[in-house]
Amino acid sequence: MTATDAQVRIIMRERRKGKTQEQAAAKANIDSRKTVRKYEKLGKLPNKLKKPRTYRTREDPFEEEWGQVEAMLKDAPELEAKTLFEWLCEEKPDKYQEGQLRTLQRRVSTWRAFNCEELLTLEQVHTPGEVMQTDGTWMNELGVTIQGQVFPHMLIHSVLPYSNWEWGRVVQTESLLAIRLGVQSSLVKLEHVPKIHQTDNSTAATHHLGPENRDQQGADRDFNEEYLQLMAHFGVEPRTIHLDSPDENGDIEAANGAFKKSVEQHLLLRGSRDFESLEAYEVFLWQIMEKRNALRQERLVEELAVMRPLTVEPWPAMRELRPKVNRAGIIRVGNNGYSVPSGLKGKQVIVRVYEWQVEVWYAGKCVESMPRLTGVRKYRINYRHVIDTLLRKPGGFRNYRYREEMFPGSVFRQAWEYLNRHYAPRNADMAFLRILKLAASGLESDVEAVLAELLAAKTTWNDQTVAERVQPSQVQIPDLEAPPINLQEYDQLLNLEVCYDYA
Repeated sequence: MTATDAQVRIIMRERRKGKTQEQAAAKANIDSRKTVRKYEKLGKLPNKLKKPRTYRTREDPFEEEWGQVEAMLKDAPELEAKTLFEWLCEEKPDKYQEGQLRTLQRRVSTWRAFNCEELLTLEQVHTPGEVMQTDGTWMNELGVTIQGQVFPHMLIHSVLPYSNWEWGRVVQTESLLAIRLGVQSSLVKLEHVPKIHQTDNSTAATHHLGPENRDQQGADRDFNEEYLQLMAHFGVEPRTIHLDSPDENGDIEAANGAFKKSVEQHLLLRGSRDFESLEAYEVFLWQIMEKRNALRQERLVEELAVMRPLTVEPWPAMRELRPKVNRAGIIRVGNNGYSVPSGLKGKQVIVRVYEWQVEVWYAGKCVESMPRLTGVRKYRINYRHVIDTLLRKPGGFRNYRYREEMFPGSVFRQAWEYLNRHYAPRNADMAFLRILKLAASGLESDVEAVLAELLAAKTTWNDQTVAERVQPSQVQIPDLEAPPINLQEYDQLLNLEVCYDYA
């Protein structure tokens, strides 16, 4: 009878206590004392007696074709076992079946273990106060909403690898403006400056090099000038990880995942994923970071002791541009377009680009503020900026390039579709433009509510109907009879003598 290592240990322990073989066997739940005598004689545990198997328990179905498969692997080691198996099934459909795939996968895996070199993970030794790592991570999987609306966003996350101290800012994309916001906020919060700031090669801190520069520098990417200026301002050395070496940025990657798990738990405790504003959501994240950082103070003190104190003022959290307003009343900011008041046509304006908004300044005044667009070739056209021009040139509305921007909401679009069905094209366009003028000069919500009522009533209406409901006719004031005027009473008032007491 065979026994387990645990049973044999019990046997040996009982025998050392002076127990008989029968008593030791009973204690170890073994039926025969012969088993006790066997392991006493051998003096080894059962697992030490096993010999490695050097033979196959079943025939290798790939033995005949393995030489050809191996030659293919030598020529192209990246070939997958599944691809090779599909090839074998096409070559010999009567010999191979679907259930044999796992056998080939094990054999290919064994071949690679002996014949292929793998890139190993290089564990890093961190020096206190030397490096800050920054990375952007998407937070969309958390399902956060702002006032009920889906809120796609990223977190620019900065971490000190030695102490794991962390800080971050909510942004739209991993742009250079976002990196500047995240890094500066972290340094201001920390009140100290590390020696090195490290990012990966996919961020906006770097750009692709042309063939001529690539040959000179021996790399595919280099730092952007604006990013270098930011690093020079704070006196920090910029650094990126090597290509295809994500382990060099492993600390920030691990911190990203751990932080998102922590946020998920706090959202569950909160009982709601909806926030009143971006500011409220960001404060919520900062509170979580503060709690996590409170557990890292001991090692953080070591880092701060060797860091330089922050002595320079942060750069403005925006980029300033000076575009010219084109004939269509649009300015180009980056790769996107924004409309501005028509009076600025042909003027050069100052545009301040923040992470979440764009401000347009002229003659020292902020004339427009709007959400910043992300991506390329997008436009944000405010119908209030062009409605007067459209009313003077109504024929340009139907084929207007930015006509889709002339519908502030779905109700306005439905209203135009109704007018387009019931009136001639020009009359429909004029009626809708007059309605849009009502929204521009008053409250858009009032016009929208009236349109919703008229669409639901399914009665005939036009822009005049909307105007009457939005601006009801004034109440007639009744004529009042003026009382007669007695001028003698006024003469008597002038003849009165008044004494003044100057005491």
